Amino acid sequence: MIFTVAIDGPAAAGKGTISRAVAARFGFAHLDTGLLYRAVGAKVAAGAEPEAAARALLPVDLQAEGLRSLEAGQAASRVAALPAVRAALVDFQRRFARRDGGAVLDGRDIGTVICPEAEVKLYVTASAEVRAHRRWMELGGDAAQVLAEVRERDARDMGRADAPLRPAEEAMVIDTSDLSIDDAVARAVALVAARLESR
Repeated sequence: MIFTVAIDGPAAAGKGTISRAVAARFGFAHLDTGLLYRAVGAKVAAGAEPEAAARALLPVDLQAEGLRSLEAGQAASRVAALPAVRAALVDFQRRFARRDGGAVLDGRDIGTVICPEAEVKLYVTASAEVRAHRRWMELGGDAAQVLAEVRERDARDMGRADAPLRPAEEAMVIDTSDLSIDDAVARAVALVAARLESR
């Protein structure tokens, strides 16, 4: 069975947590596409050329230490704005998405660019303040600086010319600002289950 769940949204909205839970619930493969860009960003920070780093990316690169750091996230956002990097990673993501057995992909352009044919499209969001607080709780640091970085990243991700962050037209929006993790996951699972039942 080929069945793709595309989950998009800004940083720290909860899409990764929801994606992993949905994949586990339905036995689908999961790909955090942000890790691809974080891994490329790490290679660029170490001196690699962006497009070459993207084309040479291996699954083992996604296990590198430090890919979840705030610095890695900022580096990912910068390389993700480069059309040549995005193009180099598109095929990998599309093959993963249409694999047999079902797949969940989370990122910023899954429903709009990578998998416009996805059976389910979700857009997971929350206010910038809530997302910054979550990131601060996770990583620490100066709270005001974390909020400024979240807003800066939002502006870059939403304003880039190539594949800007935005909900797909038919995406179902889940605002996690006032939801518990369990409630957010339950909403996503119910939406996916309903789509599977209607097939």
